Order: sequence, then C-alpha cells, then structure tokens
Amino acid sequence: MTGTALHLLVGTTKGAFVLDGTPERTGWSVRGPYCDGWPVNHVVGDPETGMVWAGGGGAWSGAGVWRSADRGHTWALCKLTTGELDSWAARDPGFAQMVGWSEEPAPFGDGFDQVWSLARSGERLYAGTKPAMLLVSEDDGRTWSEVKGLSDHPSREEWVPGGAGLVLHTVVPDAVDRERLWVGISSAGVFVTEDGGVTWRRCNDLADPTAQEGVAHPAGPSDGLTGMCVHHLEQAGPDRLYQQNHHGVWRSDDAGRSWHDVTAGLPSTFGFPLWAHPRDPDTVWTLPLNGDMAGRFPPDAAAAVWRSRDAGVTWEAQRSGLPQEACFFTVLRQAMSGDHRDPAGVYFGTNSGSVFASRDEGATWDEVARHLPTVLSVDVLEVQA
Repeated sequence: MTGTALHLLVGTTKGAFVLDGTPERTGWSVRGPYCDGWPVNHVVGDPETGMVWAGGGGAWSGAGVWRSADRGHTWALCKLTTGELDSWAARDPGFAQMVGWSEEPAPFGDGFDQVWSLARSGERLYAGTKPAMLLVSEDDGRTWSEVKGLSDHPSREEWVPGGAGLVLHTVVPDAVDRERLWVGISSAGVFVTEDGGVTWRRCNDLADPTAQEGVAHPAGPSDGLTGMCVHHLEQAGPDRLYQQNHHGVWRSDDAGRSWHDVTAGLPSTFGFPLWAHPRDPDTVWTLPLNGDMAGRFPPDAAAAVWRSRDAGVTWEAQRSGLPQEACFFTVLRQAMSGDHRDPAGVYFGTNSGSVFASRDEGATWDEVARHLPTVLSVDVLEVQA
C-alpha cells in the first residue's frame, strides 16, 4: 500500500469532516465542516475514483446526498426531500433570497427526512432512509429511484420502529456478486436480495432456536428469531456475516439464513458498531456498551474494543491508549471502520467528538482528533497518493 493516501471520512451532527493521513497512517489533519453544516449520518468513498458521498438531513433541511469529486474538498447537493426550510422560504421571498432557496421540487416530496446509510456496489450507489426505504442511483448520486422490491415486501406492515424510528441504517453489498445485497432495518431485521433488489428474503432465523431460552429482554431473541432490532451488519467472507443486535452479537455462516449467538465472553449484550477484518473472516471487532437502560457507555466507564480471532468463540479486550477512567462516551452504529493494510487499521469515533485509530489491529490506540461534533459515522477512503 506504499503511496496510498488514507482519508477518514467522518459524519457528524454538524457536517462532514475529513481526516487526512500519511501513507504511514500518521500526521492526521482535520478539515471541514462540509455540507453546509447539515447533520451527516454517513460518509463513504470510492477508492477507484476518489469520489465521496455524504448522506444526511433532518426535519429542517429535508434529506439529501452530497457528492464530492475531489476527496471532499468541494461538494454538490442532490436534495431528495423538502423540510421546514422550504416551507419558510416559499412564504418569505427575503428569507428565500438569503438562503439561496430554489423552487425546484424535491423528487421524493416530503417522503422521508434523513438519509442514514450509503454504500457503493459496482456502478450502483445505494442509500437507506428514515423512514425505512432503499434508494439506488445509477449515475454517481445525481438522480435516485426507490427500490420497490423492498418497499413492497409482504412483511412491511409488521415493521416496527426502533428507538430512533424506522430506519434503514446499514447497507452491505456483496464483495463479489453485485446482485447480492443485505440491509439492516431497526426494527424489522435483516433482508437480502440476490437479484439486484427485485425480490428480498427476510434473514432473522436462529440457527439454534433453544438459544432464546431464558431471555426476557423485549428486544432479545424469541419465536426462533434473533430479535428484529439489528444495530449493524458486516460481511466477512462469501457467506459469513456478523451483526451487532440490540441484544447480542451474532454470526451467520450461510449468508444470513440462520444466526449463531456469539455474545458469550463479552461484558454486555448491548452495543452499536462492529467491523470485520478485510482478509480474515474469523476476526471481528465490536465495542460493547453497558446496556440500553444503563447509560450506553463502556462498562465500568473504561473504554475497550473487543476482538475475536475465532469467529466469536472467544473475545479479548483491547484497551491500550483508550481512556480507562470516567469514560462515558457512546460509539454509534456507523462509527467504526477499518482499512485494508497489513496489519489492518481500525478506527472509531465517539459522541464526545473524538476519533481513535489503531495501526496494529487494535493492540494500541491513538486519539487522532478531538472536539469534533457528535460523530455519527467513520469510514475509510484509500486512494493512490
């Protein structure tokens, strides 16, 4: 990877930021905020072209996807829905002039108020929204259409909102098969398509239905299912998936058809993010929090990223360089990622505005940015310098 530039793409409640690093993964510098200070839920990039996209919005601005052709230095907005700003501007010409408002209609009206997740798959760019809908673009994010096969799924009437609403928060394209794609929806569970979005199958079955015995948590496994409140999803091999659920960490060895509980050894069943090794399907990282009703910070207020090297059979805490006293931050579902170096780098951001980086697969950590707004997502863009 010599000569490859590394950029950390950071989505926050006050815009997108980019952390530029050297090929040695040192010397990090922060630039931003971008995207007019919008709440940005997810920022992703294409290593082949250097293109970057940021999805976000809210009730005030409406929803949209920002795009950059120069690694995040300049941005253009594809506005998808309207917000309160549009209502104000339509009634007040002076305000409309001040904010540079255009009367051009938004393609999805007021159908959703946020883009929550983005993913690139070949020539397609996908976006997940709140309320849950999957969009696809065939022209690098300039125009978008709804993936009707998911919206019209027979289970749609059964989908129940999670604590943040009914959100399509994770999109996982297959690393090889461009027609296969998984999505995570809170609280409707995991879905997969193998025909480019025409048809979808729900993927929440327990490999061992007896694993639900003794679980009383309302978001826990029941009726032979994992529990529908999936928090994050990662592919780690052709048919290997991991998910951090509202109630545990789970592994699938059959492309999501069934799930094994691999939470044993972790200090908590609750958490948001996880990340899988780019080459070793048995290695995965997660960052447990102390519980959904206990503050959602690291257990004992001591930060640790937990790693498994045997597909979740055993876990080890990685703490070197992380705060071990009075640590009350939260790490959200899209706020952990990694690079493809050897050894792999691992990165995460916190709701207290810090970004931590490890160059040695989690053995040691450095705080490479601090005092950012609440970090909602961290992703990695590796391109030729």
